Amino acid sequence: MATVKRASLLVDKSYRIGEVDPRMYGSFVEHLGRCVYEGIYEPNHSSADTKGFRQDVANLVRELNVPLIRYPGGNFVSGYRWEDGVGPREKRPQRLDLSWRTLEPNEIGTNEFVEWARSLKAEVNMVVNLGTRGPEEARDLVEYCNHPSRSYFSDLRRSHGYPEPHRIHTWSLGNEMDGPWQIGHKTAYEYGRVACEAAKVMKWVDPHIELVVCGSSSGVMPTFPEWESTVLEEIYEQVDYLSLHSYFGNPENDIKNYLAKSLQMDQYIRSVIATCDFVRAKKRSPKIMNLSFDEWNVWYHSREADTKVEPWIVAPHLLEDVYNFEDALLVGCLLITLLKHADRVRIACLAQLVNVIAPIMTEKNGPAWRQTIFYPFAQASAYGRGTVLVSVVSSPVYDSKDFSNIPCLEAVSVHNEQDSVLTIFAVNRDNKSSLEVECDLRSFNGYKPVEHSVLANPDLKVTNTRDNEAVNPRSAKLPILDEGRMEVILAPLSWNVIRLGK
Repeated sequence: MATVKRASLLVDKSYRIGEVDPRMYGSFVEHLGRCVYEGIYEPNHSSADTKGFRQDVANLVRELNVPLIRYPGGNFVSGYRWEDGVGPREKRPQRLDLSWRTLEPNEIGTNEFVEWARSLKAEVNMVVNLGTRGPEEARDLVEYCNHPSRSYFSDLRRSHGYPEPHRIHTWSLGNEMDGPWQIGHKTAYEYGRVACEAAKVMKWVDPHIELVVCGSSSGVMPTFPEWESTVLEEIYEQVDYLSLHSYFGNPENDIKNYLAKSLQMDQYIRSVIATCDFVRAKKRSPKIMNLSFDEWNVWYHSREADTKVEPWIVAPHLLEDVYNFEDALLVGCLLITLLKHADRVRIACLAQLVNVIAPIMTEKNGPAWRQTIFYPFAQASAYGRGTVLVSVVSSPVYDSKDFSNIPCLEAVSVHNEQDSVLTIFAVNRDNKSSLEVECDLRSFNGYKPVEHSVLANPDLKVTNTRDNEAVNPRSAKLPILDEGRMEVILAPLSWNVIRLGK
């Protein structure tokens, strides 16, 4: 029988971190592997609509309630000619994609993707190529997408069958330009200058857009955080967000260390905020730079298999991580971490959406299914809307190989005042003991528990397959709330969603 440890959580509606921007629950579609072709788009599939998009996949995306999708990359965008993906399909060229050593048929491009995203009530975060291209091509794409008419590129869009502008609001200035692996890799100063000039002309075409500038591609880059500082020196007043990217894995098979890696994400965010605020102070600017964590996920399972994939084919099986239960637990911890920084992290994109390190998997001419990480993300997206509150946690701690003082209880609370709902997201990191958590909720007079959902499994390595969804949430006994104090039991190694309402 599992032992029980005690922890406490204090939440008061008066102590707020910040409002959750809906774009916190964004995702990412890149022309990589089977994300687009055989993922969202498969014209011969039995569920495909008249435009070739799989509706079984679309329905699962709707379950995730994704409000923003970053597109078309990723490393892919740094060699992409957006003009290849518009106009009649029969005239579109097939190109070598040097970033992933594949063939790109350009059957899907800007217009088709925007139309698909809008059918799912999602906006597009459009990324421009600042690798092989520059300000001119970025300006042209904004004109093509957002200008109404009576200019060359807006009229070109109209001639392609889209008389109304797409009115894309969020744009990103390239991808991971600090990485030597990136086509068109630049120094921080070189990138800062070209991004500044691109930002200028893009906003001259459409002053209403918001722009994301590339930060470091990870917090372990040797140029971090000097890259951020140098780039922001050049572009601070022209952009609205700075990007962050981070991926996590458990190749050493150490569950205690693995579940602590959300602390690494937390420190990365704090360092980027400090750097942004340093540049703000140096420039004596009243403007606060917010963050776009536009690539984050678990990624390590598929790395060996990817070395054996045949190059120069369309839609190879690349980056197809099959996620297990412990991956779902870490994704839960990462979501909690992002919410704890809702005052500055306004955009976040789970990378990616389908097949490629994704919550949704598909089989060609076959079914689509939910991976284990689908559920923490879907529940956070459904219930993590509103105001993030300061959550004061007292918890047993442990040490691991890379971290110390790791709290067994990881938790955050979100108050949806309009609907009178308080949601507590909590992970018990302890692999042996249940946690008996005493919650002080005295400021929520009149509220009562309405749901306790638990994601737990004794097998950390169990996965979901096309035929067996072994990992999915179950309902637990409702906790008892008495005079503003609630006691709830969290199973060992579990993701929990506790909802209270009036």
